Amino acid sequence: MRVRLRVNGIWHEVDVEPRALLVHVLRDLGYKSVRVGCDTATCGACTVLMNGRPVKSCNVLAVQADGAEIYTAEYSDELMERLREAFKRKHAAQCGFCTSGMLLTAYYLVKRGAKTAEEIAEGLAGVLCRCTGYQNIVEAVKEVANS
Repeated sequence: MRVRLRVNGIWHEVDVEPRALLVHVLRDLGYKSVRVGCDTATCGACTVLMNGRPVKSCNVLAVQADGAEIYTAEYSDELMERLREAFKRKHAAQCGFCTSGMLLTAYYLVKRGAKTAEEIAEGLAGVLCRCTGYQNIVEAVKEVANS
């Protein structure tokens, strides 16, 4: 099947198997920030923004994303750069495996107006981090959300 995806502002037209997962198609297109973690939609390392909302791309068929606007962690605008800088400043990333999912989810949360540590922590709950304990991640997102 032929699928059209707009990824980080660039249109891609690709032939995919009907059962192909979005995560694999994005990685094949060169978007390596989209991680394959658990393949069960549990860890959130594969999180992308699809039509403005965070989705776990290991749980989405590529054909379901036909015509969708998708953002990966390679996307760059002022808000994403502020989040990246805050993550660095607050030491919110250690091994980095979850970072792309955290950044995209944080991007969504800030755009939606989350400001408190509680709102941010609840919003980030779908992305698992095995290294940081979340405190520094929440602090980084809160700093950007309240600036």
